[in-house]
Amino acid sequence: MKLLSNFVKFTRDRLRRLAEHAPQIEAFAAAWSERLRPFTGRVRAWWRRAATVAFFATAALLFVHVMFGANGMVVFRQKRAEYDSLQKKLIQVDQENDRYTQKIESLKTDKKAIEKEAREQLGYVKPGEYKYVSPAPAPPAVPANNSTKK
Repeated sequence: MKLLSNFVKFTRDRLRRLAEHAPQIEAFAAAWSERLRPFTGRVRAWWRRAATVAFFATAALLFVHVMFGANGMVVFRQKRAEYDSLQKKLIQVDQENDRYTQKIESLKTDKKAIEKEAREQLGYVKPGEYKYVSPAPAPPAVPANNSTKK
């Protein structure tokens, strides 16, 4: 208990002395504040410039990443163009597949289609018809070697 009362007395004495010296402490703090004001102004201005530069550098890096990064806009547009071309090719292949399916069905059931294919592919003709066969092109002539050897 005595220890606690000594501590309270000690603390009270220190606070009283601090209160007595408060005007001098305030004057000292005001003097130092006036001395440091130009320096703190320069530090504040430098900090503001540094923060502004850091912000714009971060924004520029983010822009570069969004435009040219692994999944950026440039790659996105390339992939979009590739997707569109593949979609067009898929439509063409589907149409070609439908034509072949129709041709197969017609060859299974339509006698005129069968006859047409036989005439075109196998060279068949009806009795009394003549088939025209164009002559084979002549082989190109080999140019004579007119060079003289010395």
